[in-house]
Amino acid sequence: MTTSKTVTAALTAFLLTTGLSAGLTVTGSTTATAAEVPEPISTSAPDAQVALGYLGAYETGQFDESAAEITAVYGDTVFTVNAQAATVDIIDAKDPAKPVKIGEITGSGTANSVAVRDDGLGVIALENEDKTAPGSLMFFDARTTSATVLGSVGVGSLPDMVTITPDGKQALVANEGEPADDFSTDPEGSVGIVDLPAEVAAPTTADVRTADFRDFEDGGSKTLPEGVRVFGPNPNGDLPVSRNLEPEYITVAGGKAYASLQEANAIAVVDIAAGEVERIMPLGFKDYGTAGNGLDASDRDPKDAPTVNIATYPGLKGAYMPDTVSTFSAGGTDYLVTANEGDSREWGDFVDAARVKDLGGDGLAPVCTTSPLADKLGDDQLGRLNVITDLGLSADGSCYEELYAFGGRSFSIWTTDGKLVADSGDEFEQMTAKAIPQFFNSNHTESNLEGRSDDKGPEPEALTIGQVGETTYAFVGFERIGGIAVYDLSDPAKPTFATYYNNRDFSVSVEDEIDGAADPAGLLSSAGDLGPEGITFLEAAQSPTGEAALVVGNEVSGTTSIYSVADLTDDGGSDAGAAADAGAEAGAGSDATAGSDESAGTDATAGTDGGAGGGSASAKGGASATGTDAGADAKAGEAKADSAGGTADSADGTADDSNAGSLPRTGADLGQYLLMGVLALLLIGLGVTAFVVTKRR
Repeated sequence: MTTSKTVTAALTAFLLTTGLSAGLTVTGSTTATAAEVPEPISTSAPDAQVALGYLGAYETGQFDESAAEITAVYGDTVFTVNAQAATVDIIDAKDPAKPVKIGEITGSGTANSVAVRDDGLGVIALENEDKTAPGSLMFFDARTTSATVLGSVGVGSLPDMVTITPDGKQALVANEGEPADDFSTDPEGSVGIVDLPAEVAAPTTADVRTADFRDFEDGGSKTLPEGVRVFGPNPNGDLPVSRNLEPEYITVAGGKAYASLQEANAIAVVDIAAGEVERIMPLGFKDYGTAGNGLDASDRDPKDAPTVNIATYPGLKGAYMPDTVSTFSAGGTDYLVTANEGDSREWGDFVDAARVKDLGGDGLAPVCTTSPLADKLGDDQLGRLNVITDLGLSADGSCYEELYAFGGRSFSIWTTDGKLVADSGDEFEQMTAKAIPQFFNSNHTESNLEGRSDDKGPEPEALTIGQVGETTYAFVGFERIGGIAVYDLSDPAKPTFATYYNNRDFSVSVEDEIDGAADPAGLLSSAGDLGPEGITFLEAAQSPTGEAALVVGNEVSGTTSIYSVADLTDDGGSDAGAAADAGAEAGAGSDATAGSDESAGTDATAGTDGGAGGGSASAKGGASATGTDAGADAKAGEAKADSAGGTADSADGTADDSNAGSLPRTGADLGQYLLMGVLALLLIGLGVTAFVVTKRR
C-alpha cells in the first residue's frame, strides 16, 4: 500500500508539472459546455478595447417556440420570459458557466416582458388570453427564491414591453394593441404609467394612468406630423390613429419616455409626470441609393446561385421601423439609439408587403417606367425584395416612383427631438459577409446562404447600452444570422465598430435536421444560440463574475446565455495571463476563453479589407496569431484559463500558480517544463526503487 501511494504521488506530480490535470484535461482544450459551439465566430476592429466571450447557458430544449425572450437580472438570479410556457423562468446564475432553473412565475395570460427594480420589486407584462382584451402587470418580490407574487393591476391591450424608470418611481408599459388575427377588431395602442410604491409591494389600480393617442385624431388638440405612417383597415370605424399606432418598446431620458411605434416608423414622446403623449416624431427614410447605404436585396443573385452582392439603388428607400430603443448621454446631451429591424402587418386578408416583381399584378400598381428602378426589377437585383405597398406611389396612384423596404438593416443614433445623428449604414452586412461568407444573411431556424437578403437582412432587433471601463457601447443583436455587434459610442456622430461575436455553429441546420434526429435536444444544443431577442447588460459590480457581462434571451434556440464582456484597456484590470474571461473564476471546472482579440487581423468595418487570411492578431497575453478565415474563431494566440480554482490575485496583480495555464507558452517555459519533467521522472524512479526494495524485503 505504501508503494502504491508513492507511485501515485509521483505520477500526480508529473501530471501537474507538465500542465495536465489529474483528470487528464488539457488546459486550453475546446471541450464545449452546454450550448457553446466549438468555434464561435468572432471578429474585431484592430484597436478594439472590448471582447465578448461565452460563459454558459440555461437550455430549455425548445426549438423555435419563443422559450427564451426578454431577460432581467437581480443579484445572481436571471428572470427570462418563456412565452412557450407562458411563464417567467427563474434561473440561478451564481455559477454563470452552469445556470440552473430553480422555479418559474406563472400569471393569468402569457408573459411578454419582465423588469426588476434595484430593490427587488419585479414586474411582468401579461397578455390576455384574448390579446385584444386588456392585459395586466403582475408584481413579484425578486429577493425571494420563489419570487413571491405581490399583486397585479390592469393595463391596456397586449402589454408587450415593460420597463422601470431610472429613479424607480414608475413602471412604463408599451400596450401594443395589435388587431385580432383576422383583423375583425383593432384595440387602441397606448403607454401605461404605473406609480410604484417606495417599498417592495404591488401598486393599486388607482396608481395606473394611460397615455393614449386620441389627441392626435382628426380634430384633436394635437397635430399628427406628416410622415407618421397610419394605414390599413379600420374595422371599428373610429379612432383610426389611436387604433393604428402600436407602441413596441420604451426607454427613458430626462423625465420623458420614448416609445418606438415600429410599423408607423415613428417614436412617441411621453411626458411621464403629465401622463400624456407629448408629441410623435416621424423618423423619415434611409436612402439606399447613397454610398455606404447599400444592401443585398436578393436571395437569388444570380438565380439559384446566390452570392454576396451589396449594392446601392437610387430610388430605393428604407423605413427604419425600429424595434428596441435605448438611450445614453454624452457631453451632457441625451441621445436615442434604435435597432432598425422593420416589420410588416399581416392580419387576415390584409398584407402591406409584396415582392417587387409582383408589382403590376394582384391589384398592385407597377413601377413607373420613369423610375430609376425600372430596369432593376429582375430576381438578381430587386425583383425578390419585399417592399411596402402603400409608400412610393405617384400622386395619381398609377405607379411606384420609388420603392420602400422594411427596416434599415442598421442601428441609428438620434437626438431626443428626432434628428438623425448617425447610422451604421451597410456595416452590418459588410461585416457579416466577411466574417461568415458561406452563411451570409442566413435565417435563424436553418443555416442557409442569403435566406434573408430579400427581406430584412440580418434583422437587428435586440439592443442595450452599457459602459465598459470609461467607454459607452451599444450591443446590437441580429435576430436572423445571430450574434452581437458592439459599437463604441464615444463620438455619437461617428459610432465605431469594436467587435462581433456569434455563438452559433452553422454546420448544424436545426430546422432541416431536427425531425429525424435521435436526440433533438442535443442537436439543438450543438447549434448554439439562435435568434437573440433581448439583451441585458450587467456592469462589473452587478455581474457574478466581477466583470461586465451580457444576458441574452435567444427565442429560437430557447437558451438564456451569459457572455463575458472583457475590458481590453490597459487599466481594465486584465493583465497578461489574468485577462482570462471571468468565467475562469466563476465556472468551476470549465475552460473560459480569455478576453483577447480573436479577430485574426480582420477589420470588420464597412469598406475595409477584413476578409479571410488577412493580417495578424496579438492576444492580450502577448502571443501572435496569424490571420485565418474570418468565419472561424482565431484560436491561435487566444489565452485560455483553467477555472478549476485558479484566479488572479486582484490585490497585487499577480496570478495564482494554478492559473498559469492561461499564459502564452515561451521558450523559457519549455525549459522549465523539461526541467520539471525530469524532476518528476526522478520522483517516479524513486517510487519504483522503493517498490522494488519493499518487495525484496
